[in-house]
Amino acid sequence: MMEFLNKISKVRILVIGDVMLDRYWWGNVNRISPEAPVPIVNLEKISLTVGGAANVAANIAGLGAEPFLVGVIGNDSESDLIVANLTEKNVSTDFLVQSKERLTTVKTRIIAHNQQIARIDQEIKDDLNVADEKNVWEHTKKLLGQVEIVIVSDYGKGVITNNLLSRLITTCKSQGKSVLIDPKGKNYAKYKGAAMLTPNRFEVAEACGLEHYNQTLIEESGHKLLSELSLKYLLITQGEDGMTLFEQNRKAVHLPVESRNVYDVTGAGDTVIACLAVSMGAGADFLEAANLANRAAGLVIEQVGTTAISMEMLNQPRR
Repeated sequence: MMEFLNKISKVRILVIGDVMLDRYWWGNVNRISPEAPVPIVNLEKISLTVGGAANVAANIAGLGAEPFLVGVIGNDSESDLIVANLTEKNVSTDFLVQSKERLTTVKTRIIAHNQQIARIDQEIKDDLNVADEKNVWEHTKKLLGQVEIVIVSDYGKGVITNNLLSRLITTCKSQGKSVLIDPKGKNYAKYKGAAMLTPNRFEVAEACGLEHYNQTLIEESGHKLLSELSLKYLLITQGEDGMTLFEQNRKAVHLPVESRNVYDVTGAGDTVIACLAVSMGAGADFLEAANLANRAAGLVIEQVGTTAISMEMLNQPRR
């Protein structure tokens, strides 16, 4: 593993997708409101970090590789917070498109006694307008020549339009670049031609029209998607149950979760796809990359709140 880890600093990855701000209100609960049957949270602190595609980029930077982030933010105070947070994490904000028509996507989570009790979303999920989409594509097109791998972080917030995705996959195939996608929604046909998808078990159930509790869900959906979408690789994440890897002409491999305590799976998918891309960009094979991604995911789900992996965390002795 060390052989490819030593090459990570030379890896450059383009991340395109839904950029968001993750805000946390931390407090404690001692009583129920007399006005309604809801807990009263005594606010103790507020913390901020980046989510979605921005968190993917932060994970890449944390591993020592170089991310190029393309996404859309609003013209509001929250966009300033995203820029400041990304700068602290050594992620360039030069290729973020500031839209006059969209709000910055913000997820505010209320945490009491280390448990999430509510989430408030501020977002616009409509597709980008023509001007914003054009700006996103222009940034993307300029950067493609500088990177080895492209990550699409699709959270269904309107940045990854069908038109943009089609142009991206077609262009990357013509240039011999791999596209790794964290998908969203029920229509996976639009992802055909990508090198890899990294959905979770609930997403593949919806995409394949299968019941969530189906005991053969992972095997059925894995082989179905691998074949129908002409993927090279597919990785299905399963939270505290680990992840299962599918590769053309190979038997599926299951990796159990590498975590002692699962506190919060928020952002774990971002960590997984970032580790996969960085490792494969440095020359690792799929199984080697997945093993590193699994270890990284096990570390971040032991934290409450969105957490980006770092090489320092990965180098800590296993407990």
